Amino acid sequence: MDTITLVGLAAAACTTVAFVPQIIRNHRRRSAGDLSMISFSVFTAGVVLWLVYGLIIDNLPIIVANVLTLGVNLINLGQMLWYRRHPSTAASSTG
Repeated sequence: MDTITLVGLAAAACTTVAFVPQIIRNHRRRSAGDLSMISFSVFTAGVVLWLVYGLIIDNLPIIVANVLTLGVNLINLGQMLWYRRHPSTAASSTG
């Protein structure tokens, strides 16, 4: 694998992992009310478009980055929807 591809895969790892702490925080707090549904939705749409672009040009780093980031962001969006529809599951303290 060439250096350019490795740099792309490293960038993919960083941008994907960046959202994992948010998932953990949402789960611990049993809340995602302070997150913007519009922002995450638009970001997720952008990730889908990047994925399509990566598939069209057959670029492994773009494909891997966006498949993983899409999965992470779908979890975030799912948490937002769940906790907003089920506020009784929220933890009693938001520490």
